[in-house]
Amino acid sequence: MSGGDVLPYRLVATDLDGTLLRPDHTVSARTRDALAAATAAGAAHIVVTGRTVPVARHILDDLGYEGLAVCGQGAQLYHAGEHRLLTSVTLDRQVALLALEKIEAEIGPLFLAAARDGLDGEVLFGEGYRMDHEGMSLVPFTKPAELWSEPISKLYIQHAELGDDALADAARTAAGGLVGVTMAGTGLVELLPLGLTKATGLSMAARRLGMTAEDAIAFGDMPNDIPMFGWAEHAVAMANAHQDLKAVADEVTASNTEDGIAVVLERLFPAAAGR
Repeated sequence: MSGGDVLPYRLVATDLDGTLLRPDHTVSARTRDALAAATAAGAAHIVVTGRTVPVARHILDDLGYEGLAVCGQGAQLYHAGEHRLLTSVTLDRQVALLALEKIEAEIGPLFLAAARDGLDGEVLFGEGYRMDHEGMSLVPFTKPAELWSEPISKLYIQHAELGDDALADAARTAAGGLVGVTMAGTGLVELLPLGLTKATGLSMAARRLGMTAEDAIAFGDMPNDIPMFGWAEHAVAMANAHQDLKAVADEVTASNTEDGIAVVLERLFPAAAGR
């Protein structure tokens, strides 16, 4: 772009899993080049992920990412270049316990895990919880009191019979006035501080950069990206996205395995296509 050109968007917000990352947790050269062209033109790139900082940090380091990252569904603002946690919101443990009681009163016992707060927070998981999520520092617990012994960022819940969408709906119906409920991926139904979303975290990060929603284009693939899509000026769902997200997107691009982010950025930032 020439010096007189106006940027189509000054802020490019990307989810990680299923969006920026391919299934092997890498980013293609084409997508890297497209993001580099956008940032060279003057846009800022912000990663917005459901992963908490301890779970996202190694991914960001491997990518060479040094900017701001919104982690933990908006609970944490992290400076990747400085390896510094700038802000962190925790889940009130008494409220969370009450929410669990209300949910279990409706649908029966839940399998539980919890992400502890902080740069090095561990993930505690109880009996029956299926932990197949890479990059987590996992610690089993056997006594319920262990779950509440330290501040936590969020709870993960699973059910013996209900699938993710049905479980999220049931949790929202039973305890939606106490906690936020979101579905971030397969086996990842999460309970969060009420009102906390990727949108709240992204808006905070944008303010630090002197930007607003009107400056932003957002990319995502799961229902936890819906608030971010509602906040950003332009919302792009990946071809592999959940149907609920596609329903609120402004456009649908190619999948995360087919450089969907690059397809859009090359159109918006022509220099990206020539790199």
